[in-house]
Amino acid sequence: MSYLGYVVGAYAVFVGLLVVDAIGSRLRLRRALQVARQRQQRQDARRSAATGPLELER
Repeated sequence: MSYLGYVVGAYAVFVGLLVVDAIGSRLRLRRALQVARQRQQRQDARRSAATGPLELER
């Protein structure tokens, strides 16, 4: 009685789940970085708009 097919199948499922998990983690990280960049851009724009011009206009 050989369990080779069972063992190969189990390892294949394990590797498949690892790949799916790695891809999901990478996508979540990419989205989190994008959200952080957008938040930083909004804060920078808000700061530059709040300070106003440095010279007085006539």
